[in-house]
Amino acid sequence: MKTEVIDYHTRGSSYLGYAAHPEGAKFPAVIVAHTWAGRDRFVEQKAELLASMGYLGFALDMYGDGITGSSNEENSARMQPLLDNREELAQRVSAAYECVKEIPGVDQSRIAIIGYCFGGLVSLDLARTGVDLKGSASFHGFLNCPAELQRKPICAKILAMHGMQDPMVGDDQLESFYREMDEKNVDWQLHIYGTSMHSFTNPLADNPDFGTVYSREADRRSWALLTDFLEEVFAIQ
Repeated sequence: MKTEVIDYHTRGSSYLGYAAHPEGAKFPAVIVAHTWAGRDRFVEQKAELLASMGYLGFALDMYGDGITGSSNEENSARMQPLLDNREELAQRVSAAYECVKEIPGVDQSRIAIIGYCFGGLVSLDLARTGVDLKGSASFHGFLNCPAELQRKPICAKILAMHGMQDPMVGDDQLESFYREMDEKNVDWQLHIYGTSMHSFTNPLADNPDFGTVYSREADRRSWALLTDFLEEVFAIQ
C-alpha cells in the first residue's frame, strides 16, 4: 500500500493530509475527518483500512501543518475557534475535498467523508455546503447545523451514529438534526447505541467522568454499518 503526505492550501495556510492509495487505476475516495486531537495515527489507520477495502483513504488536516494536541486543554483550544466560526470550518474541509478530487486515480463522481467526534461535525458540514458528495458519516459527532448552512441543500446520503449516554450531544442537537434532515429531504439514517458514551470507537477512551468510553460492540457495529453504507453510496455490487 502506498501512503503519502499531501500538502494542500486554503487562504494562505498549509494543511497536511495523509493519503493511503488502494490498488487499481480508478477508485472511489473516502475523506477521514479527525477528532479534536488533530490528524493522528487513529485517523491515518482508518485511511489505511479504507485503502485495503479499495478506496482512496484521505485523513484531512483541520488545524494546519499536521498539528496534533497532547492534552484536552490544547485540543479544545484548537477546536473551539472552528466551532465558533463554522464558515471557516467549512472552508477548510472544502479545501480537503478539492485536494482529494485532484489525486490521480480518484473517481471524482464517487467521494464520501467520514468523521469522528469533532470530525463527525466536519463531515456533516461538508455535506451541508451542498458539494457533489455521495455520502457523509458521523461517528459520535456533534450534530447541530450552523445558521449560515441552514438553507443550503444536502446532496449526500447521511449516516449518523450516536451513543445514547453521550453527555456532549444532548436532545436539543438530536431534535434539530431530525428537523434539518426532514426539511432538506435528505436520505438519512441515525443509529443510537443505548449504553455507549462519546468516543465509543476509540480504544484509548476510558474516562467516564469526562464522558468518553470505548465500546467494543458499538465500534464493531458502527464499522459494519459504515461498510454497508459505502457500498451503497458508491453502488458497489
